[in-house]
Amino acid sequence: MARHDTTDADHSVGTEHALNGSSNGGHESTRPAEPVDTRKLWKFVLLELERKVSRTAFDNWVRHTAIGKIEGDQVVVTGPNVFSVQTIQSRYANHIEAALSSQLGRTVSAHFAVAGQEANALNRIKPASSSSRSDSNGSAQRRGQAASAEGSVGMKQGRLEPATSGGLNPRLRYDNYVVGSSNQLAHAASLAVAENPGHLYNPLFVYGGVGLGKTHLLHSIGHRALELNASLTILYVTSETFTNEVINAIRSQKMDDFRARYRSIDILMIDDIQFIAGKESTQEEFFHTFNTLYQNGKHVVISSDKPPRAIASLEERMRSRFEGGLIADVQSPDYEMRTAILRAKGEELKVNLPDDVVQYVAHKDQTNIRELEGALNKILMMAQLYRRPLTLQLAMESLTDASISQRRAGVTIQDVVSAVTTYFKVSEKDLSGRNRKREIVVPRQIAMYLLREETTAPLKDIGRALGDRDHTTVLHGIEKVEQNLEKDSVLRTQVMAIRESLITRTRT
Repeated sequence: MARHDTTDADHSVGTEHALNGSSNGGHESTRPAEPVDTRKLWKFVLLELERKVSRTAFDNWVRHTAIGKIEGDQVVVTGPNVFSVQTIQSRYANHIEAALSSQLGRTVSAHFAVAGQEANALNRIKPASSSSRSDSNGSAQRRGQAASAEGSVGMKQGRLEPATSGGLNPRLRYDNYVVGSSNQLAHAASLAVAENPGHLYNPLFVYGGVGLGKTHLLHSIGHRALELNASLTILYVTSETFTNEVINAIRSQKMDDFRARYRSIDILMIDDIQFIAGKESTQEEFFHTFNTLYQNGKHVVISSDKPPRAIASLEERMRSRFEGGLIADVQSPDYEMRTAILRAKGEELKVNLPDDVVQYVAHKDQTNIRELEGALNKILMMAQLYRRPLTLQLAMESLTDASISQRRAGVTIQDVVSAVTTYFKVSEKDLSGRNRKREIVVPRQIAMYLLREETTAPLKDIGRALGDRDHTTVLHGIEKVEQNLEKDSVLRTQVMAIRESLITRTRT
């Protein structure tokens, strides 16, 4: 079937000429042309962003964006209102700009505006002189304009390149890191490393689920160490960046330069180390880099979503090195810590959060800190959007929305039962049977709880799926899990892991 070139043509979004303003007929255009199918381009960008940010952040903020206009190297990204645009540009600008540049095959600058006011954003961009184009900070200067009365918002984040101080995020410091029972050991160990690198806890291996603050700790170590000794050479990289640098060095035959750079660092911090598992060349280079740094009295800090022994395809010699230092886990925050995080977030945003709102959000079973902050952001957005005060009623309305209902509708009883049996390595027959041993009762009660929370099934159907149990038995099991979640960190970890597997299952 033929397609109409002027509307939904299947343009390649990776071709550089798409933004250069040249027409297909070879004639010069009086203004930058836009042959790119912006809707298709943005679909690809959203797919990339969905892998980069948390589910809550994506659903609340990123999903509702679009491309408003493209002129040359400038792309205007629009949001539904001023509050959402401010949040998007302050939190996710770098991710969006990187995704756009990746899809278009060239470096572009992103600007942000309320939908329908794209022209206001572009009018605020002053033409760059030749000198400012050559300045690595020129793009940031052009984007660093104040919000206009019409709703266009200037960029607040810096360039895509890592900061000069080792790729450290200036916002992620100990000052705004909340410490509780779930992260106390990791926090104390990280402080010891920052204040006396190369000695205790080398390497420091921090592990825990997504969104629990591991990356925050690594950046905090770097900032504190530089505060105490500005002459230190510190580098924070993700395992993906490290892997890409290894590949590029091999292709360009510059391995000597790569090794010289990485093996002269005082504190090397690598995030999400689990992703190098199975990559032989990357593991080989990291192994020798690690040995060189360790023998020279330098420090290595590593984060992962699981302990070394649980990382599949990780070389035994690497596992042995990691286990030779200190392994500290970061668990899901308990109620008290969730409350503290919300209050700290309110102070950061200069918002006075009512006690009942804080308690309500903290009591919601958020699986990690990102979801907790996402829930608060949703409430604040609703208050701003509808010009309503921050009340418990508003919080309840905000967190009971269509996106949650849609996700619950997509999870079946069998999905939950399969996830529970897989995690605990028990059979469906065990769950539906009459065995009263703890190793069966706990998975059964967790299944009851998750069936109520993650599906739309009524208590009667939940009971039928678990051995024709009556609704009072099901309700008792659910209440048992709810009561113990606040005080049992192991139970919280189990529920979080199963819930994350369900979210992954429904997204694939």
